[in-house]
Amino acid sequence: MSYDEQKIKDDILEILLEQSETHDELSVEDIYNALPDTEEFDQEFIYEIIGELRKQGVEITEEEGDATIDDDEIPMTDMDPYAGLGHISSDDTISLYLREMSRVPLLDSREEIALAIRIENGKAAQIELGKLNGNATPQQKQELEKVVDNGKEARAHLIKANTRLVVSIAKRYTNRGVPFLDLIQEGNVGLMQAVKKFDPYRGYKFSYYASFWIKAYIIKFIMDNWKLVKIGTTQAQRKLFFNLRKEKERLEAQGIEASPKLLSHRLDVKESEIIEMDQRLNSWEISLDSPLREDSEDTHKSFLPSADLPVDDQLADQEAKAILHDKLLLFRQQLKGKESVIFDSRLLTDEPMTLQEIGDQFGISRERVRQLESRLKKKLKAYLEEEIEDLELLHESLIEV
Repeated sequence: MSYDEQKIKDDILEILLEQSETHDELSVEDIYNALPDTEEFDQEFIYEIIGELRKQGVEITEEEGDATIDDDEIPMTDMDPYAGLGHISSDDTISLYLREMSRVPLLDSREEIALAIRIENGKAAQIELGKLNGNATPQQKQELEKVVDNGKEARAHLIKANTRLVVSIAKRYTNRGVPFLDLIQEGNVGLMQAVKKFDPYRGYKFSYYASFWIKAYIIKFIMDNWKLVKIGTTQAQRKLFFNLRKEKERLEAQGIEASPKLLSHRLDVKESEIIEMDQRLNSWEISLDSPLREDSEDTHKSFLPSADLPVDDQLADQEAKAILHDKLLLFRQQLKGKESVIFDSRLLTDEPMTLQEIGDQFGISRERVRQLESRLKKKLKAYLEEEIEDLELLHESLIEV
């Protein structure tokens, strides 16, 4: 791990340890929310963060209200693909998927490791085939291709055997307004990424390792697809997104009114941010092209502020540009020789010549051209100050545009 990565890790741990002092436990979502917005983090990094927190005695939960994650085993009852789905509207697609998924038996730790090793061997064989670059003997090619195919079969087996893990995790996010099948699909992408990244020689239990990849993809999918307009683009917004409703439900269950002021105190954010996020979560987007009323021809877009300058400012700008253009032409008529070339080739063009190019043209040094240009600019400034009243005001008008 590089110095920068270690520093980021230490900073995140400091934030989470400080947070744990006021909470009995931390959720996986708390950990994701603590990650800087500008960085991309491998799940290996997050796994190490969780390990360090556990060493400090911090309990990590799947989600607020869930049982603490067990490193060694995921409850078999929770792995039942049909358990806990009574509130989810089912169709033939879901039923067919769950039925097909349940045909693949669960794996124990030794079986997971054995499959992962076969996958690693297949990757190594694929690399070896590439290195031989068609120079392998028929026997070598046959043996390596057999190992590659064996690795692909092991990969498919490991994925299929853990698809019910995806369902068990996706069930916990079914109240987020995202279709259940979409959650499963995104969780499966996370599962495939876990299979790709898993190292069988580091002593992790695959199902536990994979759960973090699955949750990461599901959480990101929810954040990206809750609304047409993204509502969780910063660390603070992500934290509010997942914690606001939980805190409101907890307070209401205690018979306490979940006012914005109380929520801002409990979640340690500004009251205005609570109100804004609550409005985003409880309202839907309106098309700018939709009419204000059924009998109205005006749309919401008609009342958006214009990005153009006001008409008065546009007219003033055009007048300022015309005055400046005329004065520059008059100034140009006073120039001769090198000054006229520098004025045209350096000051009035969008693609100015280099000092060296002008120097070569006149047989003088680059430094001499720079001196002539500097003198010309001073002469131009003095001319404009003399010819144009309120030059500074004109200058500011052009800059604003």
